Amino acid sequence: QVQLVESGGGLVQAGGSLRLSCAASGRTVSSAVMGWFRQGPGKEREFVAAISWSGGSRYHADSVKGRFTISRDNAKMTVYLQMNSLKPEDTAVYYCAARRSTIRSTPDAYDYWGQGTQVTVSS
Repeated sequence: QVQLVESGGGLVQAGGSLRLSCAASGRTVSSAVMGWFRQGPGKEREFVAAISWSGGSRYHADSVKGRFTISRDNAKMTVYLQMNSLKPEDTAVYYCAARRSTIRSTPDAYDYWGQGTQVTVSS
């Protein structure tokens, strides 16, 4: 069993930065693929970024590429999402998720989810 707890969300002005954290627990966390997804008001949940268990492979959605960076620290069992140059359209609830095996970008491929953290970007 894997448990995920996100933190770091908040209200920020456009152009600002936030760093989200996802604290994980469970025996298999260090070998899990970790992902970040988001769900804006009235929208479907969408892929933001994912990272392999070693950190050697990372993928970012085109909408955040160059602005957001996913990373992980397996010793701390924590995954991060550094978000820079935030835009109002980045406003959403951000979720951390975990799965075994390879990186995937669809929400239904992930087995474990956190409760989410709200990010609001004002213009």
